[in-house]
Amino acid sequence: MNKFSSNIPRVITIAGSDSGGGAGIQADLKTFGANGVYGTSAITAITAQNTVGVQAILGVPLNVIEAQIDSVFTDIGTDAVKIGMLGNVDTINLVADKIVEYSLDNVVLDPVMIAKGGDRLIEPDAIQAMIERLLVLATIVTPNLPEAAVLLNRSIDSLDDARQAAIDIMSMGPKNVVVKGGHLTGSAVDVLYDGDSLIEFENVRLETKNTHGTGCTFSSAIAANLAKGMSIRSAVEKAKDYVFEAIMGSHSIGHGHGPLNHMYKLDL
Repeated sequence: MNKFSSNIPRVITIAGSDSGGGAGIQADLKTFGANGVYGTSAITAITAQNTVGVQAILGVPLNVIEAQIDSVFTDIGTDAVKIGMLGNVDTINLVADKIVEYSLDNVVLDPVMIAKGGDRLIEPDAIQAMIERLLVLATIVTPNLPEAAVLLNRSIDSLDDARQAAIDIMSMGPKNVVVKGGHLTGSAVDVLYDGDSLIEFENVRLETKNTHGTGCTFSSAIAANLAKGMSIRSAVEKAKDYVFEAIMGSHSIGHGHGPLNHMYKLDL
């Protein structure tokens, strides 16, 4: 066997940078490596961020975002795409145009809107652009309950609400929807809707503050699994297991919501 084989699956993350290393591009690339795929990136925004909040945000110029995407796709290519923080209408439109231009499959959309500490990461007028331009291109969209509530413009307060939300978001155009249940009380239940069935994935809730970056990590793990050829159901199930173990193996870093341990398999 050639140890220099070039057959490793490739995944790009198009998202913002987290200087604290727990979310965003940093979490995505660590997740890709831990799940056996080669990660590339196109950075859409630079954030000054740590475990207690977001101190500053600088959007990357559109021509630089476009150049990053073109650089990756014209040379390395990709087998899946994870989309995270985009921030504004122009960036959303650019990313949507590039997905169409390169006929990309396995598009995982994490509709990032609010950071763990409550800081807004998207301009209000960009939400409709996300719905109109990106949801229709997504293989799977992965909102948490607050994000699903924004997309549907209604409150989501129970597991039954989450089930209906998954069905209703599907009507906006994505091929699959998984509504994450981390904000509910009791067990952590994620609801996947594939257009035919509601499938629920349940784990015991871990009592810890080290949950910064769970959404980024979950969507990135799904993208990695899709790149390796898994079905949607298997990709979501394996991603949930990975996030659970990364939370279990987390270290208390910083004074707020600590990050996951993406490299728990290496016993770090």
